[in-house]
Amino acid sequence: VQLQASGGGLVQAGGSLRLSCAVTGPTFSSYFMAWFRQAPGKDREFVATIHSSGGQKLYADSVKGRFTIARDNAKKLLDLQMNSLKPEDTAVYYCAGSTTWHAPKSLDNYAYWGQGTQVTVSS
Repeated sequence: VQLQASGGGLVQAGGSLRLSCAVTGPTFSSYFMAWFRQAPGKDREFVATIHSSGGQKLYADSVKGRFTIARDNAKKLLDLQMNSLKPEDTAVYYCAGSTTWHAPKSLDNYAYWGQGTQVTVSS
């Protein structure tokens, strides 16, 4: 399984960005998918996750109500719509995949990672 994230960029505070993660491999629909982010000098942190069926979604409190995670199993795509962006959202964003839903907010739950895409929000 390979993950390729895209869609990052520079945006002003209050603006929007949409990140995408293209997944190669035959069984995307069976993977639980997530977005994490890592700001300079900080640990990688959970942002959002979505069940393989798309029926359950979890968000970090810091992004709840502003970010929306979605997936298209037919196209093997994972998206993250980010609205009302804040300077503190600045980070490298990573998509991740897992075959389990055991600890969906934990980095250790995810075996597959994309290369990351930079999101910079100016004040």
